[in-house]
Amino acid sequence: MPDRTVPFGVAACPRSGRIRPLPDDHAPDTPDHSPPVPPARVADAEADAVAVAPTGRPGPPRALARNLVIGPLILLVLAGYLGDTFFLAYHDKHPLVFIAMNARNRNLVLASPYLDPVSYYVVGTLRLLLSDPLFFLLGIWYGDGAVRWMERKSPTYGSMLRSAEGWFAKAAYPLIALAPNNFICLFAGAAGISVPVFLVLNIGGTIARLWLLRWFGDIFSTPLHSVSGFITSHRVPVLAVSLLLVAFTIWSERRRGGGEISDLAHLDEEISRTSAPEATEPSGGPGADSEGGSAG
Repeated sequence: MPDRTVPFGVAACPRSGRIRPLPDDHAPDTPDHSPPVPPARVADAEADAVAVAPTGRPGPPRALARNLVIGPLILLVLAGYLGDTFFLAYHDKHPLVFIAMNARNRNLVLASPYLDPVSYYVVGTLRLLLSDPLFFLLGIWYGDGAVRWMERKSPTYGSMLRSAEGWFAKAAYPLIALAPNNFICLFAGAAGISVPVFLVLNIGGTIARLWLLRWFGDIFSTPLHSVSGFITSHRVPVLAVSLLLVAFTIWSERRRGGGEISDLAHLDEEISRTSAPEATEPSGGPGADSEGGSAG
């Protein structure tokens, strides 16, 4: 008789004897000789997928890189609280430490008469530039997710960028130079501003800002001297009021479920939570029949 041996993956019809292929689920199991994937690598891949999904950007390359950015920002927030309380009452005795703790405009103007130009410009420039590249880096890492996060934190800046991205692309350069605060630096990174352009605008604008504030202090030196004299003559009451104001600010932020330190410490979770409704909303779910969703 002829050899009727049937190869794997096919079957012979019992009546006609014709050979037909078997479905895929009838294919014989073959041993998988590929090396197993280490569990740590699987966990890293899953974490990367979670980071990419809600933000549209890969996020920080490593948790260590993120912590090296978030950690200094939290320390700067704490230093700002310290500068607005204790060192405000002693700005005449420790003006350099005062602006190193918190280089907001009013502090720079108040400390300017007690500082020589070199100390004023060097410390003021370094302190103002310390946080700007860090927020710019967060914008690069998280992209549009950072914008949505800022929309929830500050509707004024976030909605402006969201509703007028084309206008912001043109206005970004003067904004970075004239008002390089945390929001603007974050938006600059998210908008894809190149690093050299950002650094040139940021450094040049910061030096121009310091010059303008020192000029302002010289022009209005008489009333500013009166304000400084009042603070130094009432150090203890000023210190007590400053502590109460800072404590009230922290308490009110925590009551609303946020705060600068908390938002920074849980940045990944905050951005994921802000982006999750858009990423996971089913096509037939609530709001699918209207075009703006909750944006209106």
